[in-house]
Amino acid sequence: MSGIDWVVLSITLLTIIGYGIFKSKTSKNLEGYFLSDRNMPWYLILLSIMGTQASAITFISAPGQAYTDGMRFVQYYFGLPIAMVLICFTFLPIYHKLKIFTAYEFLETRFDSKTRGLTTFLFLLQRGLSTGISIYAPSIILSTLLGWNIYWTNLFMGGLLIIYTVTGGAKSIAYTQQLQFFIIFISMLSVGIYVVHLLPSNVGFIDALKVSGKLGKMNIVTSGFENGKFNFNDRYNIYSGVIGGFFLALSYFGADQSQVGRYLTAKNIKESRLGLLLNGMVKVPMQFLILLVGVLIFTFYQFNAPPLFFNKNQIARVENSIYKDSLNTLRKDFNIINTAKNKLVHQYIIEEKKNQTSSMTIKAIIAENKKAEQIRNDFKNILSNKSIGGDNNDTNYIFLRFVIDYLPEGLVGLIIAMIFLASWGSIAAALNSLASCTMVDIHKKFLNKNCDDLKDYNTARIYTLGWGIFSIIVAMFSTGMGSLIEAVNILGSLFYGVILGIFLVAFYLKNINGNMVFWSAIFMELVVILLFWKSNIGFLWMNVIGALGVIICCCLAKFLSNVLLLKNISKV
Repeated sequence: MSGIDWVVLSITLLTIIGYGIFKSKTSKNLEGYFLSDRNMPWYLILLSIMGTQASAITFISAPGQAYTDGMRFVQYYFGLPIAMVLICFTFLPIYHKLKIFTAYEFLETRFDSKTRGLTTFLFLLQRGLSTGISIYAPSIILSTLLGWNIYWTNLFMGGLLIIYTVTGGAKSIAYTQQLQFFIIFISMLSVGIYVVHLLPSNVGFIDALKVSGKLGKMNIVTSGFENGKFNFNDRYNIYSGVIGGFFLALSYFGADQSQVGRYLTAKNIKESRLGLLLNGMVKVPMQFLILLVGVLIFTFYQFNAPPLFFNKNQIARVENSIYKDSLNTLRKDFNIINTAKNKLVHQYIIEEKKNQTSSMTIKAIIAENKKAEQIRNDFKNILSNKSIGGDNNDTNYIFLRFVIDYLPEGLVGLIIAMIFLASWGSIAAALNSLASCTMVDIHKKFLNKNCDDLKDYNTARIYTLGWGIFSIIVAMFSTGMGSLIEAVNILGSLFYGVILGIFLVAFYLKNINGNMVFWSAIFMELVVILLFWKSNIGFLWMNVIGALGVIICCCLAKFLSNVLLLKNISKV
């Protein structure tokens, strides 16, 4: 990066840290530290919710996901608005009525302490690991592209955000997320505008969309059917998005403390509802625009030669190996294909302007892209060789590689700052939720029930620090996960369905007791993990299987209990 980029990066990060500390004044008790004294307005609730779910992984990996797989990932969010409505009118009233700190407190009032403890454990395990990945994601990419040491980058990424998270709790998180989200939005918009600016003079935004559409990247809605049969292995389609996405969003926003803790900070239930419902309206368009940036970058590389592989470090591995000559041959062939593709795409634009579009031209462009992808696969095969031991997935590097190669000074620094801020926004909220569950559901439940407010407050800060250190340690050992936006969502899907099933039973099946739901949850968690390990079912369906499985198991347990009861009565 240039000196200007470093200045922009430093000023932006120091401003956020200073603002977070400035806004950190709150009551020195658990309600002040974890829930901002329950006085947040709806717009801060909205921005805090969006800032929590839109991590650095979203902005780093989503454009690369669209570049490689098109827009169909947006279907992942189609069930979210429906989930927001159900949460607002089912989950939210009970949470506000009980004045709880964490969602899992409710489970003890409904069932028993062991069910509360199991759900807390599942949340802490899932959220603790995913927070580590959220630190690792931007760290590994920044360290690779900028030559930074990965371990120091992890410490830097995690350490700075811990400062204002430990200092101010939920209040400082909410206010900094407000400023962070504004900077992130401006940064992504700037990249999108600049990509279009870099296209040839006779190619505009609409032309770019037409090119990407003809090449299969504007696949916003897909059916999931292949040869007349539905493919459950297809991760992203309208059915998995609406159904699986609904169950995932319902669990994430209704039973994950990292989100529940955000809207419990509201002044009243009306403010919470408004923040949640607006999130349901805004999230899909926002994710669409983030993915669209990736599609525009794909179009840009139709007119300009893309790298053979977007991770420079992996190229260097091969250059310094016995496969150097093979690499040079692949590069030569790759350049020839890109030159031919470039001419064809320009030809298509000329034909399109004259309304003389030829299907033969489109087929020729598609054919050249397939040839280029085959050469990339040949390079990936070399990377996979044991003597190289490289990472053959460069999806996470596509966006930032474009930023560093083509964006002007200053804007590069702003984008790098955006990555830090997006990471901080989600991680800070996660650390706050991890600490709140540890403090409320474990410490005050089992370790020390009768501390005064100040001691509770100081203990909560220690737990926040502890989870921050744990997440940094996880980040140090995270590697080889492929698309990171998929990795985090897959990890969540292994637990979210079962957690949601517990809450759905609690809300809707009043005749189910704690023992039934406890053992049903353990059984279904094992089933979900086994299915993930042994099958290729799309991960979104794991949320459906986990949630419905818990409900079905509980109903069966109740039925068998009634049968046994009737038999005992008949014997008497």
